[in-house]
Amino acid sequence: MKGILTNWQAKLLSRGESGVAGMGIAMAMILIVCFAANAWLTDRANQNTTEDLQQAQLTATGPLLADAAQRLIAANDLPALRRLTTAAAAQLKLEICSISIGGGHVIADLAPGRVNTTTLPEQWSASPADDDGSAHFAFTVPGHGAGFVRLAAAPLAGSQGNARFAVSASICAFALAVLVLVYRRGRQGLAELDVVRSSLAATQRGETAIAALQVDDRLGPTAAAWNKLLEELESLRQRARMATAATGGRRSAGNNLESACDAMSNGIVLVDDKMRVRFANGAACTFLKIERSGMAGMPAADLIADPQYREAIEGIAAGKLRRPVTTELEQHSESGNGLLRVCVRPVRRGDADSAMILIDDITQQRTAERARNQFINQVTHELRTPLTNIRLYAETAIEDGEGNAEVRANCLNVINQESRRLERIVSEMLSVAEIEAGSTSIRQDEVYADVMIKELQHDYEAQAKDKQITLEFNVSPKLPKLTADKDKLAIALHNLIGNALKYTPKGGKVVVKVDVRDGQLAVDVTDNGIGIAPAEQEKIFDRFFRSGDPRVGQIVGTGLGLTLAREVMRLHGGDVTVESEINRGSTFTATLPVAMAA
Repeated sequence: MKGILTNWQAKLLSRGESGVAGMGIAMAMILIVCFAANAWLTDRANQNTTEDLQQAQLTATGPLLADAAQRLIAANDLPALRRLTTAAAAQLKLEICSISIGGGHVIADLAPGRVNTTTLPEQWSASPADDDGSAHFAFTVPGHGAGFVRLAAAPLAGSQGNARFAVSASICAFALAVLVLVYRRGRQGLAELDVVRSSLAATQRGETAIAALQVDDRLGPTAAAWNKLLEELESLRQRARMATAATGGRRSAGNNLESACDAMSNGIVLVDDKMRVRFANGAACTFLKIERSGMAGMPAADLIADPQYREAIEGIAAGKLRRPVTTELEQHSESGNGLLRVCVRPVRRGDADSAMILIDDITQQRTAERARNQFINQVTHELRTPLTNIRLYAETAIEDGEGNAEVRANCLNVINQESRRLERIVSEMLSVAEIEAGSTSIRQDEVYADVMIKELQHDYEAQAKDKQITLEFNVSPKLPKLTADKDKLAIALHNLIGNALKYTPKGGKVVVKVDVRDGQLAVDVTDNGIGIAPAEQEKIFDRFFRSGDPRVGQIVGTGLGLTLAREVMRLHGGDVTVESEINRGSTFTATLPVAMAA
């Protein structure tokens, strides 16, 4: 028998199918059995339901027939009783429908041959009917005796159940045929998977030779991909062997930990119980400006010349210090000054005292803190000036403007200018916040360049007059209508003109020239003020930058105006550039492509 099965498998199955063929056949047999069992159970359930319905029908019909038989027997109308019996049997599909009286006298029956009494006696006994498995319903005829109605349903035909079973069997056969067809179509893929599985099992058993793990490429793309993967694995193994040979296998778990420490941006120095350096990562050597080769074995007290640091090291060495000590250390070098935070903390290791020194570069952090504090102070001054002017001129308008229209008009004009100035300062701060968050965007408004320039001229004429500065506007007669963010564009130009007036001394001159050059709308703001040093001409566009010129330090400013102006113009596709000489003045040029015109 085993030989027959082996020959059958060899004929039916291709290489590699033996691993899954048994599973497939078992699943097919289970599927057929499930279909057959489902058909049988369904047919059985339907038959039981039908029988229950028939029994319920007999239970409901029996008393009605008994009542009708009582009345007809009492009226001695046997022909009508026999017709009723025949009709009821035909309608209800009964196998037995018989009416009898005591003593076994059948007076009406579905089969006329079973009727043995054609004439009713005067009286009859009340003996019960024979129990033959049919349903019996008794009745009593007054003055005569008892009677019985016997009913039995016709047996169910088995043809319907057989038909359902035949349909289910046909479906099972069709499903099995489809399963075999699909299996035969996919046998090539199964063969590939089986040989690859066998190769994987060999690797699990410890086989590492690539030649023993490779399979026949002709089996299909999966087998070819497996062989390619094995070749790449062998190539990686060769590279690893070459790398190990080149490094001499010197790396160990400890070296890996040292490499991880070297990758950190914080400096780490580990000191042993004798207060000598046991380990220092690359960042610590860079911060302390000590060669790594000279760090090992170096006394920890010689690393940093700071009294608080030395005290902490000595306390740890004496076993008296059990808490971290933090100190800050300034460093000076040709590239610039820096600030280091040094934290010395004891490390308990058995009974010996040792220490860990953590070093952080906090130069940028302190620079940012100083810039933020400076910005807050400058913004406070910037906001306080227009608020103070608004309050003073509002009080003047209330006290003196009641009877003097000129004074009141002048006060209202100053209040209007200072409120606009205050609005621009707040807008600048909000715009800078957008720049820092990376969410700056521009709207698409219709901007009439000539109207915007006239508004700028009106805003700054009074300020120039107060500082006794000559303010000129040379505007081309034909300026294009732009599609741009009007508010941000106005802020940018306000900053350029406001800076020119701010840094031009009394009696100076500021000229604003607006025209179209080389396909661009150009706004030149030229002053004869204090000028900008060449080394600072690009730095002035950095946020919070303030020139080192002592004359600039006496003028209140946020260091944001030029940053915001350049950012706005670049968002519109233009730019802001500067040309300046110390003590001779500056020219700021804002350009905007005419292609932005509507």
